[in-house]
Amino acid sequence: MDSCRRTGLSGVLCSLSLLCVILDIQLDGVLGATHVEIEHHLEMGRKLLAAGQLAEALSHYHSAVEGDSKNYLTYYKRAAVFLAMGKSKSALPDLTRAIQLKPDFLAARLQRGNILLKQGNTQEAREDFEAVLQRSSDHEEAQDQLMRANELEELQEEANAAYHQGDYSTTISVLERVIEISPWDPESRELRAECYIRMGDPQKAIQDLTPTTRLRNDNRAAFLKLSMLHYSLGEHHESLNHIRECLKLDQDDKECFSHYKQVKKLSKQLDTAEELIHMERYQEAIDKYESVMKTEPNVPYYTNLAKERICFCFVKVKLAHEAIDVCSEAHQRDPRNANILRDRAEAYIMNQDYERAVEDYQEAREFDDNQDIREGLERAQKLLKISRKRDYYKILGVSRNANKQEIIKAYRKLAQQWHPDNFQSETEKKEAEKKFIDIASAKEVLTDAEMRQKFDAGEDPLDPENQQGGGQGWPFGHFDPFQSGGSFHFKFHQN
Repeated sequence: MDSCRRTGLSGVLCSLSLLCVILDIQLDGVLGATHVEIEHHLEMGRKLLAAGQLAEALSHYHSAVEGDSKNYLTYYKRAAVFLAMGKSKSALPDLTRAIQLKPDFLAARLQRGNILLKQGNTQEAREDFEAVLQRSSDHEEAQDQLMRANELEELQEEANAAYHQGDYSTTISVLERVIEISPWDPESRELRAECYIRMGDPQKAIQDLTPTTRLRNDNRAAFLKLSMLHYSLGEHHESLNHIRECLKLDQDDKECFSHYKQVKKLSKQLDTAEELIHMERYQEAIDKYESVMKTEPNVPYYTNLAKERICFCFVKVKLAHEAIDVCSEAHQRDPRNANILRDRAEAYIMNQDYERAVEDYQEAREFDDNQDIREGLERAQKLLKISRKRDYYKILGVSRNANKQEIIKAYRKLAQQWHPDNFQSETEKKEAEKKFIDIASAKEVLTDAEMRQKFDAGEDPLDPENQQGGGQGWPFGHFDPFQSGGSFHFKFHQN
């Protein structure tokens, strides 16, 4: 107050003057602290960037930008972090802001031009490179990049012209160089994907389309096309994932929703069918795969798959004739499928057609020489060899899946028919004895679980060569009524 009196100021004016002085002092203190804090964030950002801790570095640069929105270097440094993180789209606004704050900032101009060139924006990229050369005419990198921008523009025009002429092979060849210069350009990849589709190579089309879902915002068209490509290849789970991504962007997208319903329905049917097979509910699985063919009759993969799996199920339920029919149709559709050949071979074995079983297993080995097929071939060859000697199923006239009761019934009928006492001449008796022994041997093997299992695996348990010591005489090692001397009478009890 004494100073106010000395200057002649009134009391109110003096108080206001002192308040202003205090506020100035406090404001200076705040600004000074903010500057220090900004420098701290910049320094921490630099260290973390050098250490590769990009997310942490970015956080500090965010704080630095918020603290001083007029510092062009802060924007430039944050753009460097975005680029290190592979986020070129996020880097562009920061580089543009840095150039606005400092139009002669050549490093930012050059960096932005490089990004624009990689994105395929030749005109904008050229403007940045020319701006650098106006201030520094001998700048080598700007000169080189300007030449690349001009080359890119010419290649883009050449690729589009070839595509419109229907020359897809040339288009793909030109686009290889285009994508080399501008790897972040979604249009070039989408165009090349379309060429691959038209040339019948969906796998390569998928490889080109996949990155475009990240390169272009809200790229529902790419997600839909990817879903359709995976669907056509039978990759229904991948198809479902991509169409869901489309609906995440817009749940009301009509094309995506329509395709989603189709994929979801088919995918559920396929998964359910395989679950039924896993649970050994084969007839239900057959019904489900027949539904699959009705749901999607236009994509060959799904009909082929359904036929293959129905073939497998018929073998499992031991319906040989049905299995052979379906497996043969499946084989015509997919001749190089080893699983179909394996299953048809098993159906032929059930049908006692061992020669064809061997042929199918041999053909299957050409496409897939796995242990299952090798073992199947070995078993079919053994059965073929045995069948040329003695086939117990054929002797009794029963199928390979006949139960014990059916086997005993067939045995009794044939044994009564071929009993030696029914014949008069010695020649007939000898023939009947031989026939009767075969019938009795067949009954012995096929009604004994262990011996039947061996025979089904391709080993004759009554073959002396398969017995230790090489047995002789009565084939199952028991009493032989025809070599014992005296008389023996067979009696058949009707049980």
